[in-house]
This record gives sequence, structure tokens and C-alpha cells, in this order.
Amino acid sequence: MSAKTIERTAQKRVRRTRSRAVSHLPAVSVSSLKPHEYDLEPACISLICPTCRTWVPISGTLRPKLVPHHTEIAGTEDAAVRCPGSHRLVVIDVDVERWRRRLNEGVAETDGRRSNRVVRKPKSSSAPAVMQMVSTLVDDKTARKLVEAHVRGCRDCSPGTESRCADGRRLIQLAAHTKRVGPARRKQQMELEDWNDRREWGLRLLHEQQWDKVSGPVGDADLQRVRDALAALITTLNPAKPDAPQLTDWERADLMSAITFLAVREEQLSR
Repeated sequence: MSAKTIERTAQKRVRRTRSRAVSHLPAVSVSSLKPHEYDLEPACISLICPTCRTWVPISGTLRPKLVPHHTEIAGTEDAAVRCPGSHRLVVIDVDVERWRRRLNEGVAETDGRRSNRVVRKPKSSSAPAVMQMVSTLVDDKTARKLVEAHVRGCRDCSPGTESRCADGRRLIQLAAHTKRVGPARRKQQMELEDWNDRREWGLRLLHEQQWDKVSGPVGDADLQRVRDALAALITTLNPAKPDAPQLTDWERADLMSAITFLAVREEQLSR
């Protein structure tokens, strides 16, 4: 009798994560997160942990949950503190194709908002020479005095010869430059001063015109305010009710002083 051959076939095992531990926190629903807070691509399925706000991979297919992770960066003192969101169950209740299509539409819309115009940097102007920078601070008379003082104190720069030292040549060039640009600079300065004077005169005239428009109502308001205060003080000094509290001599003197001041002020405003 021939023995029956038993064929052994591999049974399909239930896929699960390496650890059976489950976090005490409630399961995270993917639909409750924002589209940019999770990634459902099969190669890198992950989401932002609601507890520590870091990207954490999702392990498991039948019972997906967050892998164990820590709250701090590796190498720091508190790096060994495990996040309470480790082993937290995840409910994937989002259509992957719809999420991918929505993400692609958002990327296309963002790319459309970005301008592809190349904004070039403005070309920097060449720096002025040292002589040009100094000439804006020194006028022609000052430059000539500097040359004369240098000639008197320098043994190489004699008045009757053409020999000059390096400093003497620079000062002579400065004097020549300031003499050449002096008239134009004085003209520009006079024009600027004239423009400032005309601007101040225009602002003063505008202020006077604006004040002429409102000076009448403002004066009437000031006069009415002084009269109201004066009437109130006179009423306090001479109350209409016989049972009103009597004022002391000091209070009456203060009221009389205030009434005198307001009367003088009313006379000044009425002129």
C-alpha cells in the first residue's frame, strides 16, 4: 500500500507590528488632520504625531499605529523620554486616491501663484575717488589755506620750486578740484536754501489760511466755555437755595480769585 504524500503549504499569517503594546490615548483619525499633516504614500506612510508634533512612521496594515519615538533630538539629555503617542492606533479613513489628487491640485495651484519672473539685482555704482569724497566737505578757500599751511611746514615743498611731496601734490589737486567745482556747488547750495525758504513761506501761508477759516468758531467756543465756567462759579458763590451749605472764608476767597481770573479772560476774548 502506497503511503499518501502530505503536501505542506504555507499558511497566511496575520500581519502585525513588532510590539503588541497599545497607547492609552484614543486612536488618531486621519480625516481629522489637515492634508499636509499626513502622507499616505506606501513608501513613506506617516503623519505628524498630535502629541509631540513630529513626523512619525505608521507601522502595520491591519492594525496601523505609530511607531515608538522620542520627544527630543537624539544626543540630547532628554532624548530617552518616549513620547506618550507611541503605539497609538491610527484610523485611516481617507481615500488615498482622492488625497493624492487633492495634493497634486494644491501643488499645481501653488506653482501657479509663484512668479517665474527673474528679478535682477541693481548694478552697484562705482565708488567715488577719495578726492571726490573730501571735496564735498572742503570748500576752495579751506583747500587753499591747507596748501599754504602745508608749504610753510614742509621742507620738501618750497614756495619757489616745483618739487612737491606726496601730501603736497594731493593737497594741490584738492585745491584745483574745489576751485573748479566751487561755483557750481555754491549755486546749488543757494538754490537749495531758496527752495527751503519758499517751502517754509508756503507752509506758513497755508497755516494762516487754515487758521482764518476756523479762528471764528474756535474763538466763540473759547468765549462760551469761559462764560459757562464763570456762571457756575457765581452760582456756587451765591446759591439760590437758602438751605445750601455755607462757604468758609478761604473757599469764598478762592472762588473770588477764580471769578476775577475768568472775568479778565472773558474781556480778553471779547476784544
